[in-house]
Amino acid sequence: MSTTRLPKSVEPWRLAANAERLEGSVPLEDMPRLVEAVGSQAGSCQVTLAFDIDQQGQRHIEGWLALDLAMPCQRCLQPMPVALENSFLLGMITSDALASALPSRYEPVIVEDDQLELLPVVEDEVLLMLPQVVYHDESECPVSRDALQSGEDSEETVADDNPFSVLRSLKNQ
Repeated sequence: MSTTRLPKSVEPWRLAANAERLEGSVPLEDMPRLVEAVGSQAGSCQVTLAFDIDQQGQRHIEGWLALDLAMPCQRCLQPMPVALENSFLLGMITSDALASALPSRYEPVIVEDDQLELLPVVEDEVLLMLPQVVYHDESECPVSRDALQSGEDSEETVADDNPFSVLRSLKNQ
């Protein structure tokens, strides 16, 4: 486990030209959009970023992330541990207009003023890999499947609650 913090910004063009690799961690509390999405988190995200130039001359970043989150179970709303790991491939461009010319294997990342802020890039990738729904295993969840069922409705109850029941009675006359 790396204890080195990633720098806030880098010169990605220079790093790609030298085929450099950065490894480090980003504290999860430094990611405000992540905290907004899943709540306050402890720990950090382990990050590896390899800068390089492909055979067509496209400068890119090959990245890998790993982190552990506590996300609420959608059945019981109690926090549960979720381990996430993902890799990604970013193509460096200088404007949105150049994104369409980027090979399809790359996701675009815009580099402005020869500097790249790493925290937003890492946070974007973390947000993209979040699961939409998280559940405890049924045997571990304090809320059983039976507790989630609302019971059987009789046809009369459904008919009385139906806004078209008045029309049905007019039709039957």
